[in-house]
Amino acid sequence: MAEKPQFEVLWEKIKERAEKLLTAITFTTYFEPLVPVDVINKKLILRAPGETAAGVVMRNADKLREAILTADMGLNDFVVFVEGSDTYPLDEDELEADEESYVQTDKRFTFDSFVVGTSNKFVYAAAKSVAMAPGENFNPLYIYGGTGLGKTHLLQAIANELAEKKPALKVRYTTSEKFLNEYVDSLYSTKKGEGNEARFRNRYRNVDVLLIDDIQFWAGKRGVQEAFFHTFNELFAQNKQIVITSDCPAKDLTTLEERLRTRFEGGLIADIQPPDLETKVAILKRKALEKKFVLPDDVVAFLVKNTDNNVRTLEGRLNTVIFASKLHEEPISLQLAATALQEAISTEEQEAVTPEAIVRATCAYFSVTKEALLGKNKRAELVRARQICTYLMCDMLALPLVNIGQEMGGRDHATIIYSRNKVAELMQVNASIAKEVNDIKSVVLKQ
Repeated sequence: MAEKPQFEVLWEKIKERAEKLLTAITFTTYFEPLVPVDVINKKLILRAPGETAAGVVMRNADKLREAILTADMGLNDFVVFVEGSDTYPLDEDELEADEESYVQTDKRFTFDSFVVGTSNKFVYAAAKSVAMAPGENFNPLYIYGGTGLGKTHLLQAIANELAEKKPALKVRYTTSEKFLNEYVDSLYSTKKGEGNEARFRNRYRNVDVLLIDDIQFWAGKRGVQEAFFHTFNELFAQNKQIVITSDCPAKDLTTLEERLRTRFEGGLIADIQPPDLETKVAILKRKALEKKFVLPDDVVAFLVKNTDNNVRTLEGRLNTVIFASKLHEEPISLQLAATALQEAISTEEQEAVTPEAIVRATCAYFSVTKEALLGKNKRAELVRARQICTYLMCDMLALPLVNIGQEMGGRDHATIIYSRNKVAELMQVNASIAKEVNDIKSVVLKQ
């Protein structure tokens, strides 16, 4: 029996979830007849039998996207088309343009918005030097450090600086997860004309600057390491700039091939140390200023005290206080901050937050067992609890993502990143999710 194409297997998993979100007649009449034909740029391409069916699918687009995301298989959207239709055409040029776009970064991440202190001034200077003269100074530039210390900020600052100052250069910023997914997709091409493998090679080798985040994600994945090895050699031979980030030094990436590690070590290796007290204060004041809030000095001292070295944790505490100020329509004060964080103003040291404490608080909040939370069940309520628990570990603990994956039942690096980013996005638009996260965080801090 012939093996099913990858996109057909993905569609079967997605349909299982979609069926639970739709009425029986809608699912049977309009979704069952859909035919998956390809995956392009993390989008599942579906062919509908007619314009009526396509219209019903688009009216239920949010539910289908929810099914795609909860299936958690690397896809983030879909495209539906009807062959020969002017209303629902398959605009392949638009898909290709999206796929071939070079820089997709957070424009807030710039060198000007990066707070420089004694712990990071060396790596800041190295990144700034690369942005000024790519391919001429430090190649490759390898940046490493713990979670939430600013690696991604610097990487995207390089991309944003080059986009503004040297727009003629082809700059590609990506994550190791995205690089891996595109590599896997290139092995399952069904598209006509030039193969996906050739497109994949051209996408990453026809650039002037390549920036890749979280390289440790490739641990033990020989195929993608081989692909990057040849990409690295091709770019390096042409004096094209390569910048890489990781959560550990290159020599500690023992599960990466030796030939990759030696190439990383052949450039400049720069680490970001945890911020000292003065840098934490500067970061907090900068974040507050960006949000157009002024913090009294005693509130700054309170927020900085007893925090870990994760800048995201610091920003999370600030966001909680700002939210409380808006909610109660009161200026920020020490008492408001203490109440918002549900912490006692005390000179006593708080007990360190642990993964076990976060898991315990999440289980209690959602009334689920630890086994269910860390297991493989994909029920929507368990998926949400699991993703929130993952987010809180990333936010409250200064642990490498690989370690967090182990604490969350042995999940891989990609799943941890996806869960963290998903909850962070939802908190911006969904007040109930933000409340759940903050409620559980408060319970953890009081344990």
